[in-house]
Amino acid sequence: MIGRLRLWSGYILFTYVVTHLLNHSLGLISLGALEEGRRWHGYIWHGPIGQIALYGALSVHFALAMWAMFRRRSLRLSRWEWTQFGLGLLIVPLGALHAVGTRIAHDHFGVDTGYPWVLASLVAGDGWGVARQFALPLVVWVHACIGLHFSWRLKPWYADWLPALYAVALLVPAAGLGGAAVALRDFAELAQQPGFLNGVFAQVRAPDAAGVAAIYRIANVLMTIAGLLWVATFLGRRVRGLWERRAGVVHLTYGGSKVVTAPAGRSVLDMSRLGGVPHASVCGGRGRCSTCRVRVGGTDHPPLPPPSPEEKKVLERIGAPANVRLACQLRLPPGRYRITPLLPAASGPVEAYRRQPQAHGGERYVVILFCDIRGFTSISEGRLPYDVVFLLNRYFRATGQAVQSAGGRLDKFIGDGVMAIFGLDSEPATACRQALEAARLMALALDDLNEALSGDLGEPLRIGIGLHAGPAIVGEMGYDRAASLTAIGDTVNTASRLEAMTKEFAVELVVSQEVLDCAGMNLGTAPRHEVDIRGRQGRLVVRAINRASDLTALSS
Repeated sequence: MIGRLRLWSGYILFTYVVTHLLNHSLGLISLGALEEGRRWHGYIWHGPIGQIALYGALSVHFALAMWAMFRRRSLRLSRWEWTQFGLGLLIVPLGALHAVGTRIAHDHFGVDTGYPWVLASLVAGDGWGVARQFALPLVVWVHACIGLHFSWRLKPWYADWLPALYAVALLVPAAGLGGAAVALRDFAELAQQPGFLNGVFAQVRAPDAAGVAAIYRIANVLMTIAGLLWVATFLGRRVRGLWERRAGVVHLTYGGSKVVTAPAGRSVLDMSRLGGVPHASVCGGRGRCSTCRVRVGGTDHPPLPPPSPEEKKVLERIGAPANVRLACQLRLPPGRYRITPLLPAASGPVEAYRRQPQAHGGERYVVILFCDIRGFTSISEGRLPYDVVFLLNRYFRATGQAVQSAGGRLDKFIGDGVMAIFGLDSEPATACRQALEAARLMALALDDLNEALSGDLGEPLRIGIGLHAGPAIVGEMGYDRAASLTAIGDTVNTASRLEAMTKEFAVELVVSQEVLDCAGMNLGTAPRHEVDIRGRQGRLVVRAINRASDLTALSS
């Protein structure tokens, strides 16, 4: 809830800044257009609802920024986080005088705080006032854009919209600052006329010297209060650290050698950063992604604290087991823990969402299908590379559609071969029937493909399919963008060997009796063989089917 309040208060403030800069951009047209735009801007933000929303969001955002810094157990932040934090600190000294000189000057001194008052004050003042006035929207804008980037970078639509958002991020401040600069230049030219500035100050009911001094005092008081609050925040961190040491110590072991020790109360991510352990965290430790997830092991510690509702939502989305937690949200009680980060430290938004619950690894009963084109080397000889690629893509599309329509998952394409997995989300009997159906559909699809390419092929394409079922280790394996869900183990190796045996038996399909028994399918008089599989103890009973498309007839 605190994170959402901070985010939505930031949205309100960002909306105000956007409308304010767009108002400034009217200065590119004329001073009259600039002032007319301010009236419309005032209808939105100077009414009771607008004032409550604006100053309420400002107070909430400031307070929650201090709370977020207080809650951090480590100040090892990324460069972008330090940049955003530093820019946020600059907003108060840059904006205090502007806020007091407009809002308070209007409410307590009766000043008409339109653009004539602001521009006249800048022209009559020194260069520091102009620099401060132009630096403020730029600092606020960059601070807000960094925050929005961290908030949106995990959204599925963000990558597609990034070019347009980048253009907006450049054009809005450029137009706003450009309009303000042109308006200031035009106003400075008018100020060369004798008595012009005095007339403007009289028209806007500018305060006297005592009133101006009071405005500066109020601005200085606001800056002092903000500074003291930040000092209290950092002193509070130190006091909390001393207090927490009385509660006990947490020992984290990474990879069997690296040990990090810290008082209880810090998150695992903070402890990793404190100990110099590289750790992924795409969302900056806000609990919005899952890249910082870790597996928690060890026996010399109390039970893990239950996840918060927000952390639980993320863990359920990625199908995490009980011993996998978000490092940025997990605060461990005293004890000794073995921590294993599950993603590389350089992981990005692509790795933030893992869709399959099996991605963390585990044993599961699956059916493996291997399919390969017979004699493809001789078929591809003498053909142009374009023709070979075209032929393979037609074949892959036909076989891939057959696998998916039967309910399986395409695992990988290996040369001119295909590997598919069945049973990731279904019971063994269903998975076996799906695999047999996929083999039948692949054979039918090949017949259609041969007919479509009959004029281009000297002889029709032939395939060999191997099917076997059993336990396998299923998990997400690989590195970076090449990581994918796959299966390894004896079942996979056996299915590959059965596919190779289709050459020996001169058939289209070799399926283990395990698959048929589990599927409840009787192939009648289909040839039965007991074969030896390299690397496997004992003989395996298999059935050889001349044409996989005949499976329905054989089982009837």
